[in-house]
Formats: sequence, structure tokens, C-alpha cells
Amino acid sequence: MSENNQEAEKKPRIKPIVEAVDSLSLGISMVVAVLLGVGIGWLLKRWTDITWLFWVGVFIGIAAAILNVYKAYSKQYKAFEELAKEDRYAIKKQLEDDDDEDYGEKSY
Repeated sequence: MSENNQEAEKKPRIKPIVEAVDSLSLGISMVVAVLLGVGIGWLLKRWTDITWLFWVGVFIGIAAAILNVYKAYSKQYKAFEELAKEDRYAIKKQLEDDDDEDYGEKSY
């Protein structure tokens, strides 16, 4: 029983929390980017009385949100590429090695 408690203590407890917060932060950053763009557009419209500057701010906020998604995707893709290089996940190499084997003639 004490061995199970020791193994449970060795397992990282914070890793799932960090991964969840990272995913949550992407959603929050998207909302914040759009809200900041809307705020900037509203301020520009208010200061200059030019209506279309509000929409410029909205589009800047949306572009910033899309950029955040792209950056998160790039980060995850790099992590995937590093994981794919590990030997235990190199299925492509294993499949290529299996094709080289000669099983002989088939007799039915």
C-alpha cells in the first residue's frame, strides 16, 4: 500500500492543470484581442468622428485573434514534430522495414 502512495506522489500533478490553462488561455487571448480591437476602434471613432475607424479597430482585433490561433497551432505542430522523431513513434520507419522482408511464394 505504501508503494502505491509513493508512486502516486512521484506522478506530476500539475501537468494536466498547466495543459488546461494553456488551452484556456488561447480562448481568453482571442476574446481579449477582439475586445481590445473594438475598444481601439471605438476610441478612434469617438476622437475623430469617423465611423469607419471603428470597423478598422474591429478588424485589427479579429486579425490579432487569428494570429494568436496561428501561433498556438505552430507551437503544437513543433511539439508534434519533436514527438514524431522519437523512436517509439516512428511508425513510418517500421512500415518501411516491414516492406523489405521477403515472405517467399504464396501457396494456396
